[in-house]
Amino acid sequence: MAEEAVTAANSGLVRRALSAVGVHGLVSSAWGYVDTTIKWWWWIPSRLPSWCPTSQIQLQTAEDMMLRRIGSSFSKRHVPVSNGNLLWTLTFTNDRVKDKTPMVLLHGFGGGVGLWAQNLDALSQRRPVFAVDLLGFGQSSRPPFSVDPCAAEDQFVESIEQWRAEMGLESMILLGHNLGGFLAVSYSIKYPDRVKHMVLVEPWGFPESPDPAEADRPIPVWIKALGAMFSPFNPLAGLRLVGPLGPTLVQTLRPDFKKKFSSMFADNTVAEYIYHLNVQTPSGETAFKNMTVNHGWAARPMLHRMDQLQHTIPINIIYGSRSSIDSNLGSTIKEMRPHGTMESITIRGAGHYVYADQPEDFNHRVLQACDGVV
Repeated sequence: MAEEAVTAANSGLVRRALSAVGVHGLVSSAWGYVDTTIKWWWWIPSRLPSWCPTSQIQLQTAEDMMLRRIGSSFSKRHVPVSNGNLLWTLTFTNDRVKDKTPMVLLHGFGGGVGLWAQNLDALSQRRPVFAVDLLGFGQSSRPPFSVDPCAAEDQFVESIEQWRAEMGLESMILLGHNLGGFLAVSYSIKYPDRVKHMVLVEPWGFPESPDPAEADRPIPVWIKALGAMFSPFNPLAGLRLVGPLGPTLVQTLRPDFKKKFSSMFADNTVAEYIYHLNVQTPSGETAFKNMTVNHGWAARPMLHRMDQLQHTIPINIIYGSRSSIDSNLGSTIKEMRPHGTMESITIRGAGHYVYADQPEDFNHRVLQACDGVV
């Protein structure tokens, strides 16, 4: 009885610690999977080919399934950048729009080109559109990144610039979600002549980490200690930890993704794609972790650098009305760039994945925002 009480107490302790350090989706439902896995993990033979049931071919197949409902013609290929790395790219263009400034889509953390499935047809009707898997994510190369936040960020930015040069694009509209929004601004600061317009969708990494001393309630010492214990792990390590239970885990913990794409798929296409995206070699994931402090806040907050961005680059920031991202960011940026063009757009009924929650409204607002770019 005493042993069972200790086990129960420890399980509760770790569950609370996981919640405290921001390991999303691995707190309540996931604990049952993790607990079961750990109990029988000891006898799994090392000769088994892979703990996680995934491969590059399976990721490619999952992406193909995500894109199967797209009506527009498009091409896809790996574009070479430096050090032998490749960026996976979807290209949507035709003779009618080929001379317009292209739009380049940069996905967020843990994402890939397939998540734009509900947007590509609409956005490519007025200009060429390129969807790119960021370095370290999706079907792009997954090289080692620097542990230094500034150097890791620069690796992302330089890969985008090398991709642009290889594609022969003189200038572009950058649309970035989450991490992609952060990198869009970082790129535009360094290469302002290459960017005609920016659309930041629920961007990550702008405000600085809040001071724990100013929190409403102090964080207990034991939570801080456990937070330090879990800090070496990558954000999605738990998904790889549960191995063969991973696909079921994604479906169980994130049924909302199936709902977001219900107009396109009735099966588990989206969950399978997200799973295979995020159990490959954690290259970009590790880079993202190295760019963060205090459980997900940016080590180099972008707000500290907005004064370096040329005021000639117009910005639109798009939020979902149900998102937890601070929508006051637009007002702050406008104050920092009084001579620049800045407009915030809120899409009703959408959460963090605005482009998937309300795709028709999102597509319309993006086209409208960029209509003046020739």
